[in-house]
Amino acid sequence: MIIGYARTSTTEQIAGLEAQLKALEAAQCQKIYQEQVSSVAVRAQLEAALEFAREGDILVATKLDRLARSVADLMTIIQTLKKKQVGLRILNLGMDTQTPTGKLMLTVLGAVAQFEREIMLERQREGVAKAKAAGKYKGRKPLAIELRQEVVALAANGVAKAQIARQLNIGEASVYRILATDKKT
Repeated sequence: MIIGYARTSTTEQIAGLEAQLKALEAAQCQKIYQEQVSSVAVRAQLEAALEFAREGDILVATKLDRLARSVADLMTIIQTLKKKQVGLRILNLGMDTQTPTGKLMLTVLGAVAQFEREIMLERQREGVAKAKAAGKYKGRKPLAIELRQEVVALAANGVAKAQIARQLNIGEASVYRILATDKKT
């Protein structure tokens, strides 16, 4: 069986998900798992696809970065598939791990993709440090602090902390922090 896997990082990436689904259908995937979660989050549908795959099946993804978050992650996925005797195909690369060349190329490209990401993150950190040094970057202004008086007033009126968080559209942890700080003062 040919099993497809599609993923976008956010729910706003509808077009990207739709394009992946069309490509997987064109690749004759008989079962497609899809999710809209960050690669650093738990990817329940990827886990389900890996669990579902049986000997002789092929797992198909449109792009390498839709499947794995790093070379180590890619190697873990490949090892899981190898133990189950399941192939892996990456459409945009024309790569198939059922061939020795495909295995080699996938590993090399995975390393290059991880290298590019690390370079991008390093440049981002350098840019933030430079902006901070120039006094142009101060980070995001904490929203919950602006609501401090409202949080304290609602709590004083007996409103539950979870309800305060929902009502003010802030995290429950922020409500607890504000109230804990308020008790100290």
